[in-house]
Amino acid sequence: MTRAVVLVLLILLVGADTSQAQLPTVRGYYLNVGLWSDSTLYSTGGLFAINRLRVMTRPAVGPVFLDIAYEHVFSWSERSGAGADGNILAVVAGGGGEWAGLSWTLEDSRHVSWRHRFDRLSVGWSPIELLEITVGRQTISWATTLLLTPADPFVPFDPSDPFREYRAGVDALRVQVFPSPLSELDFVLRPTKTELDGTDDETLTLLARGRTTWKGWEISAWAGALHDEPAAAVGTTGGIGSLALRGEASLREHEDDMRFRGTVGIDTRTDAFDRDLYLVFEYQHDGFGASSTGDLARVIPSEPFARGELQTLGRDVAVGQASYQLHPLLGADLLVLWNLNDGSALLAPGASYSATNEATARAGVFLGIGSDDSSPEGFPRSEFGPVSVVLYASLSLFF
Repeated sequence: MTRAVVLVLLILLVGADTSQAQLPTVRGYYLNVGLWSDSTLYSTGGLFAINRLRVMTRPAVGPVFLDIAYEHVFSWSERSGAGADGNILAVVAGGGGEWAGLSWTLEDSRHVSWRHRFDRLSVGWSPIELLEITVGRQTISWATTLLLTPADPFVPFDPSDPFREYRAGVDALRVQVFPSPLSELDFVLRPTKTELDGTDDETLTLLARGRTTWKGWEISAWAGALHDEPAAAVGTTGGIGSLALRGEASLREHEDDMRFRGTVGIDTRTDAFDRDLYLVFEYQHDGFGASSTGDLARVIPSEPFARGELQTLGRDVAVGQASYQLHPLLGADLLVLWNLNDGSALLAPGASYSATNEATARAGVFLGIGSDDSSPEGFPRSEFGPVSVVLYASLSLFF
């Protein structure tokens, strides 16, 4: 399938009007992370190293353009079987379910994991300014809120992951229409394939979204079939004085039941001791989440979790983030994720230093609070309690 995608891209480029060709710009990103993690019931601690190299380009010939992002991820763990290629901040991690096989493994040994993939590989066509058609692996986000985005039907960011700068791509056909500078119509067709109980579960998503601005407020809504199930959502964001208000909500039919997912949030930027202070607070209610400690055994093997639709496991979750500018080049921040159903929380203080416009150094700590016990079946009794103490330092380079 990969060869067929590349062949189609080449045919489209060769057939386009070369008189309008633009020389492609190649950009890149390199991340180096060193970590130390304590051992828990679910993970073996020790020293870890993560290296991520990403190369991106967007060549265009006339109205046809390519969007390519190719990356290598090399991970090392001190102890055998410690999960060098996994997210050591999570007890369990959901998947994504992308259709095309655009990732490969170069090495997977007791201490080393080395993988590479195309995170984006799409071709687009924009014959007029009002229309853009894109097919392939691409980034799509319909989020309205900042950290917890349950009404975004595509792969969301993990709010606790400090090691990913770019949103993951999804395999889709997308048609965007721009009736005016302040409005947009968006149509997406996305097939997915997720392994459930040892078999491939294939679903289809077909959604239409409209977005516009009215009296300073952005209003959006989408509807259609999400993973073969009827679904609809609304979202809005605007400002009152120095406060930004955001909210999104969705209804989804799942297993002959209607599931509500929604988030409300507020964020503001202000001065504190002549320095910039940015504050974010959001609350989420997720009908797919666990309503109690015992309910985690239902959520972790569920289809929405396996497809990567859940950012957290709890039904009711609050998140707060504070970022403070200590110096024009130095900043400190604190992230708190609180599962209101099981009482566990994740604390993540950190600091970052901008060495140059292209280089940023960062250091921080992750600490889980709550019960770290497990049920007789092996499921955790809280979401964040089993998260071990993690110390990390990273260096990011953009070129």
